[in-house]
Amino acid sequence: MDRMIYLSMSGAKATMQRQEVLANNLANASTTGFRAELQAMRAVPVRGDGASTRVYALETTTGYDPSPGPVTNTARALDVAMQGDAWLSVQALDGTEAYTRMGSLQVNAEGTLVTSGGMTVLGDGGPIVLPPNTAPAIASDGTVSVTQPGGAVEPIGRLKLVTPEAPLVRGNDSLFRNPDGDLPADPNARLQDGALEGSNVNPIENMVAMIAAARQFEAQMKMLQTAETDEQVAGKLLSMN
Repeated sequence: MDRMIYLSMSGAKATMQRQEVLANNLANASTTGFRAELQAMRAVPVRGDGASTRVYALETTTGYDPSPGPVTNTARALDVAMQGDAWLSVQALDGTEAYTRMGSLQVNAEGTLVTSGGMTVLGDGGPIVLPPNTAPAIASDGTVSVTQPGGAVEPIGRLKLVTPEAPLVRGNDSLFRNPDGDLPADPNARLQDGALEGSNVNPIENMVAMIAAARQFEAQMKMLQTAETDEQVAGKLLSMN
């Protein structure tokens, strides 16, 4: 009897975790540069005295879907869409270097180039500061130039674009990091200016998966109810004897 309970309980817990991942992906279906989170389960035996006859289903992190999202032209000078496997380097709130595909850039009150979430954009030499009263432009290789009031064009820095060889790790702040340290700038990385990359989440697939997970959770709950009923019947039979 307890085997059925263990099986139903661990299955229901795994299904709830899957629902959380699917709900988070669906909530970010319109987030610029979002990468869909993947989820998988693994079987872990319950260790203890005697033989390991019970197994838990535990979540294992498989990373994210690296496929690119749809690119939309915006004609905005500070909108960039990374091409291929390129990532944009930013400074996270904890001071570490992180990477993102969210290319909606802005200029804050201090003239520093930041993301729409307020993260400082890093260049090859650190943060990029734009002179006042200038019009910025970003080239395909990440070079940031400004047009002076007199019409002169002056390059002021280059975005630090990286191309990781191994999958990055998503943090709790939705930024990605390299587990082995900061990545070097890739001179061959390119971007598309005046465009934004959308989320690679497929809303229809996620909705179908959420419905399937909800039905699976109901089935696990019915198994627990069946186990409880069977235990009550068995208890009555034993008490009669």
